[in-house]
Amino acid sequence: MRTEMTIALRLAGLALVMATLAGCAPGNDLRQWVAQEKAKKGAPLDPLPVIKTFETFEYKDQDLRDPFNASAEEQDQNVNAGPHPDQDRAREPLEAYPLDGLKMSGTLGMAKGIEGLVRDPDGVVHRVHNGNYLGQNYGRITSISEDHIELVELVPNGSGGWMERQATIALGDTKK
Repeated sequence: MRTEMTIALRLAGLALVMATLAGCAPGNDLRQWVAQEKAKKGAPLDPLPVIKTFETFEYKDQDLRDPFNASAEEQDQNVNAGPHPDQDRAREPLEAYPLDGLKMSGTLGMAKGIEGLVRDPDGVVHRVHNGNYLGQNYGRITSISEDHIELVELVPNGSGGWMERQATIALGDTKK
């Protein structure tokens, strides 16, 4: 059995040597093949697309309003319109954390007397009620149910004012 295995290994080695030497035969010139491949012409390239030019327009006339620059009156309207955060009230402990760092852990009570349990990033569990504030965007709790807490956040609208944004903290979820 051992002799048959050595014979098989010797035959496999001989076949490997023969295959290697066959690649070195004079009929297989690698340099000639590379030169032939380089001499071939490539496929033609598609022409470049034509670039469209657009007509420019300058707002020099006093009667036309520039849509990209709001007047001082419009800026004041944007700032004064809409909701505003209550800066006079004392901040609640859960407003120190971003909303995505808070996690709903459960509820206590039933129906209208339901309280939410919210875990902060430090692992402390807080009781919350409707009207309490959460998160760093002035999020005020609007409703508490068994599986989620709904709140309304006040976020900047980009033009100096504020807008409301709905948010939810689901039970076992970290954010939404």
